[in-house]
Amino acid sequence: MVRTAKALTMLTVLLCGVCAAEDWPQFRGIRRDGKSTETGLLKQWPAGGPKLLWETHGLGDGYTSAAISQGSVYITGLIGKEGVVRAFDLDGKLKWQRAYGPEWLRSYRATRSTPTVEGDRMYILSGMGVVYCLSTLDGRQTWSRDLFSEYDGQYPTWGMSEQILIEGDTVICTPGGRRASIAALNKMTGEVVWACDALTETSAYCSPQVVEIGGTRLMVTMLRDSVAGLDVRTGRLLWRDSLDEYYTSRNRPIHPNIPIIHEGRVFTTAGYDNGGAMLQLSADGSKARRIWTTKTLDPHHGHVVLLNGYLYGSTWQSNTRGGWACIRWSDGKVMYESDWNGNKGSVVYADGMLYCYGEKDGDLALVRPTPERFDIVSSFRITRGEGMYWAHPSISDGRLYVRHGDWLMVYDIAAK
Repeated sequence: MVRTAKALTMLTVLLCGVCAAEDWPQFRGIRRDGKSTETGLLKQWPAGGPKLLWETHGLGDGYTSAAISQGSVYITGLIGKEGVVRAFDLDGKLKWQRAYGPEWLRSYRATRSTPTVEGDRMYILSGMGVVYCLSTLDGRQTWSRDLFSEYDGQYPTWGMSEQILIEGDTVICTPGGRRASIAALNKMTGEVVWACDALTETSAYCSPQVVEIGGTRLMVTMLRDSVAGLDVRTGRLLWRDSLDEYYTSRNRPIHPNIPIIHEGRVFTTAGYDNGGAMLQLSADGSKARRIWTTKTLDPHHGHVVLLNGYLYGSTWQSNTRGGWACIRWSDGKVMYESDWNGNKGSVVYADGMLYCYGEKDGDLALVRPTPERFDIVSSFRITRGEGMYWAHPSISDGRLYVRHGDWLMVYDIAAK
């Protein structure tokens, strides 16, 4: 069911032309760093939050975010025992829906993988470890590959929760198998291009990130026991940094936050008081050495945002409580650690502001990014939906997309 606010007229769209729009075609945006380049957005919200443009429910159980690409919105949910992907137009009208295959039915049963969209194809990794390539036109399956079974995968406690990475002509995923931890598939056919059998660690819910450094196309991800760097063209293991020396909660192999790579350095972090570490890469990315660690910035699964030399994100006090912190990129110095009604959660950024989505009560805050304090400008509460507030917000074309349970809400955040 969809309820739509009065549609924007073409005149309104033209008047909003100062807003530089950008798609959000995968988890955490185009660059997988939680940042949008959009401008012309509100710097303060009205009382009660920004205007609701449309909302829809009946998506099914899911912790996935909305992917927005070329005028369509894609989102997944668990219906019965199968994952279902739906496509909406920008006014909330359902274009199509299609089941893609069996989904995770054990602890916290729900879909986990936000579609990664490129052109007329999208890629989804089910909680069971099967990679699906679907048409964005109607959701029909182009190919699928059960990498989990092929490489003798080992399920983490809450199923496979990775977001597929498109890299050139391949898609990258982490079956976490005894035969290979990471594999690359031809994105058009699903054929295996390479598999890294030098790593046989279990997947730890992390989605990889890539960077070009000194002629090397470097991929970095977190596995159960290490941070690993691979040559993404060949799958060759370049380096591995063990977590044993600074992670204290070894019974908590939960490392879902995408690594931040910037100016020849890599920052990784996880919750459960494990904290994070900064690695310095060699000039060609073939080596890495740890230069500092932190126990302060340790988001459970809300990720972090890097802005102007500072890292922003939430902290872990327990599975249900946390705070918010800022640390300095150069040396890990703690700039602040702040409480917000016991909330921890996810964070994204656009047009000079942080969007912090608290997972305790569904509070959503517009926060001024400053290393001086956790500076909330506006906030409101998401009241639709049930269950955990674990989906991350998406931002595209002056709109804020927020998922909770089987509901999706779309808000107008463009400055008129």
